[in-house]
Amino acid sequence: MGADEAAPGGGGGIRVLLRRKQVDSDRARAAGGQQLAKELSITQLIAIGVGSTVGAGVYVLVGTVAREHSGPALTLSFLIAGIAAALSAFCYAELASRCPSAGSAYHYSYICVGEGVAWLIGWALILEYTIGGSAVARGISPNLALFFGGPNSLPWILARHELPWLDVVVDPCAAALVFLVTALLCVGIKESTFVQGIVTVLNCCVMLFVIIAGTYIGFQTGWVGYKVSGGFLPYGVNGMLAGSATVFFAYIGFDSVASTAEEVRNPQRDLPLGIATSLTICCSLYMLVSVVIVGLVPYFAMDPDTPISSAFARHGMQWAMYLVTSGAVLALCSTLMGSLLPQPRILMAMARDGLLPSFFSDVSEKTQVPVKSTIITGICAASLAFFMDVSQLAGMGQCRHAPRVHHSRRLHFDPQICSSR
Repeated sequence: MGADEAAPGGGGGIRVLLRRKQVDSDRARAAGGQQLAKELSITQLIAIGVGSTVGAGVYVLVGTVAREHSGPALTLSFLIAGIAAALSAFCYAELASRCPSAGSAYHYSYICVGEGVAWLIGWALILEYTIGGSAVARGISPNLALFFGGPNSLPWILARHELPWLDVVVDPCAAALVFLVTALLCVGIKESTFVQGIVTVLNCCVMLFVIIAGTYIGFQTGWVGYKVSGGFLPYGVNGMLAGSATVFFAYIGFDSVASTAEEVRNPQRDLPLGIATSLTICCSLYMLVSVVIVGLVPYFAMDPDTPISSAFARHGMQWAMYLVTSGAVLALCSTLMGSLLPQPRILMAMARDGLLPSFFSDVSEKTQVPVKSTIITGICAASLAFFMDVSQLAGMGQCRHAPRVHHSRRLHFDPQICSSR
């Protein structure tokens, strides 16, 4: 593993917690027989980054943040949040390009800080992705039901059912979607990324429709019939900054790109470009959508739950609700893929370092992906999605970000550790 004894004094346990490792070289990984397929290009990295970041949150956040915090300055809130996310993204880009190994933040922490912090961050990442993926899957079925006539309109085999003796409402549709994505990830990184790219393109097309159609309608009607007071910053600068803090979570997801570093053909070039480009696309889409929605409906009249579809409905475009809902479903599906993709690679990296049983690092000779780890993470996520609702999952996830929030900005990077491969 190439660990450095970072603490020469003190007990052996402290030295173990503080020891650091060197970058896994391509030669060392090949000797260990645990090679992942190098299939990803910059286009596929952008698909992973945009697909994992642009979730259904933008379809909901714009209404809540505009009404309660930012007002017409919603676009500035997205811009400020995007700049803050870029600071973290630049750190991920540098570390991923210089240390192109599976494991993402876990691997970087092991190199820069030590085994104890890396172990904590590794499990925090697994918890985050598992709970986040389960919550996303749980949110897909209500949106799908709208295409079947309304809430609870899915076919019986996919519909939610209450189990009184357990006091839970199970969601077979959510579990089935998790298993479907898990099976897709087991087929191969190239195939799964291709599917995620298609879903992401379709979602972006829906957002482009919102931007183009909303701009056309907004210039014609705009705020006709409304009396607006308070100016551009009705809640002041503090309100705009509070809105930035809220919409920042719409940018979470670009770190999924870093978890695929070992599978990138040219990581030194493509990883920074992939992360930066995907974040730029997401920020641009968010800002354009926010401009359009604020132009369609005054901030105080926005529907906090369905701001985009309600905005079009106010202008006589009821049919647009189904298109926007399809965009939300596509966004959720893409985010689910982005949540399940990094988990097996983090488990594989921890198993390589001896922190987990070795079978977690087994790579299929046929598909060149960690199939065993992928299946295990899929079963865990599907179980949570089947038995727990979104509010329970959100409660479990309240502390999942605490150990790792902006950890990449705090890491002291030692160039000598990553100097040669």
